[in-house]
Amino acid sequence: MSKEEKKTVILGATENRMRYAYVAAEMFAERDMPFVPVGIKKGQVFGREILDLKEKPAIKDVHTVTLYIGPQNQQDWYDYIISLKPKRIIFNPGTENPELMALAKENGIQVCQACNLVLLSTGQF
Repeated sequence: MSKEEKKTVILGATENRMRYAYVAAEMFAERDMPFVPVGIKKGQVFGREILDLKEKPAIKDVHTVTLYIGPQNQQDWYDYIISLKPKRIIFNPGTENPELMALAKENGIQVCQACNLVLLSTGQF
């Protein structure tokens, strides 16, 4: 699968340069890989508007959802995440959640416990 076909939703996107979600957006942009930033605070990252998570924006053709939201804040978004119909969900360090992982698997979604930044850096994305 080419990089053009792996549209990724960055859930927990932010303009804060100190956050891993920002670094992930930067890495996607540098690699010219399609991504959609979704977060709770408005703003822009690398020319893309951060979509408002509270509005549960419809996004088509999602390959991957990469999580930058801690498990304590994920439950309200379970249905939304599943509704995106991603092929996989990447649980970055600190976002691991057995309940959401089980729900994803029940819906035929691959679960990956990994660091998105490492996957991109090593060409394993």
